[in-house]
Amino acid sequence: MNESQAISALGALAHTQRLRVFRALVVAGPPGLTPSILADELGVARNTLSFHLKELSHAGLASVEQQGRNLIYRADFSRMNGLLGYLTEHCCEGAPCGVADAKICSPH
Repeated sequence: MNESQAISALGALAHTQRLRVFRALVVAGPPGLTPSILADELGVARNTLSFHLKELSHAGLASVEQQGRNLIYRADFSRMNGLLGYLTEHCCEGAPCGVADAKICSPH
């Protein structure tokens, strides 16, 4: 993942409803969800949800597939992992770090 792709993905996730939609897709896993199920689960109007799904798709964080009369949306796990890898690539200057090591990694 490059900087431009990371900015696009982070921008797409920088909205409460889109973050909730993306997290719901992550929880659903590979089977994905239809927009109607997502709308019901999240209590979001379907036209609003459509806009958010489009934004996640444009950022590469979600994919859509037509199955019969239904659209199935799925989280793009490789893109999600790419973003996480990009954000943590040089964490702690390459040394292993975790929650217990957070104070070591902080700039203070």
